Amino acid sequence: MDKKELGDFLRSRRERLHPVDVGLPSGTRRRTPGLRRQEVAVLAHVSVEYYTRLEQGRAPRPSSDVLAGIGGALLLTEAENAHLHELAGTARRKDAVHDRSVRAGMTGLIERLPGAAGFVLSAAFEVLAWNDLAAAVLGNLEGASPSERNLARRAFLPEVAHRTGAEVADLTEFRHHVVAQLRTAAVRYPADPLIRDLVAELRAGSADFDRLWGRHDVQAAPVITKTFRYPGVGPITVECDTLLLPDRDQQLVLYTAVPGSRDAESLELLRMLVAEPVRAG
Repeated sequence: MDKKELGDFLRSRRERLHPVDVGLPSGTRRRTPGLRRQEVAVLAHVSVEYYTRLEQGRAPRPSSDVLAGIGGALLLTEAENAHLHELAGTARRKDAVHDRSVRAGMTGLIERLPGAAGFVLSAAFEVLAWNDLAAAVLGNLEGASPSERNLARRAFLPEVAHRTGAEVADLTEFRHHVVAQLRTAAVRYPADPLIRDLVAELRAGSADFDRLWGRHDVQAAPVITKTFRYPGVGPITVECDTLLLPDRDQQLVLYTAVPGSRDAESLELLRMLVAEPVRAG
C-alpha cells in the first residue's frame, strides 16, 4: 500500500469535483477547491476521521467495500477505480519488473502488415519491435539506444526528440496519454527501477511532465490521429490504433492512412526511403 500516493490521488479527485456534481448545494463560503473531506466521508459512508487519515497517509489499508464507497463518492471512472485499488494494495499485482521481451510471432506479424507502421510498446513506452514503415515514421530506431527509443522521452525532452529526427506537430493529447499510462505503470511495478528512474528523469527535465504528473490523472482520451513533419515530404497525418497485449503488458500500435490519400502516398514514400527489415530491440 502506497499511503502517500493514495492520499495524493484521493485529494486530487476530491478537489476536481463541485458540490453540484454529487447533488449538494454549492454554498458561498468555500475556502478550498472541490468537495470538503466531510462531504466525501458522508457520501462514502465512512467516518470523517478515517477519510482524513487516508488523505494524510496515516490510515490502515481500506477494505474493498470502503474503496467502493469512496470511488462512488468521488465519481471515479473505471480506470480511476482500478488505480485506487492498486494504490491501496487490494488489486492483483504483476511482476516486479515490466516485461521487455517481444512474443515470438509478433515481429513477423508487424512485418507482414501492408501499408501500416507497426510497432510494439512496453509499459514504459519503449519501442521494442518495429517494421520498416514504423522506422520511417518514428525516425532513427535502429541506431538509437533503448533510452532514445522511448516515446515518453521523445515527447517531453527536446534534446532526445531532436536526435531522433521525427517531428510531431501537436503533442498535447499524446503527452496526457503518456503521463496517465506511466502513472498506472508506476503503481503496477513499484519496484521497477527503469520505470522509477524514467519518471524521475521526466519530472526533473520537463516542467510540462511534472505539472501533468501532479494532476494524478490515470485515464486520458485516446490519441486518434497524429501528424508528423518530414523535410522534403511535408506533414503526414496518420490514424492511431492500439491493441493491448495483456500477457506481457505491452501494446501493438498501428499508424495508417486512408488508402489513396496524400497521406498514404507520403507514407509509401517514407517506406521506400527507409526500407529495413523488422528489428527487435
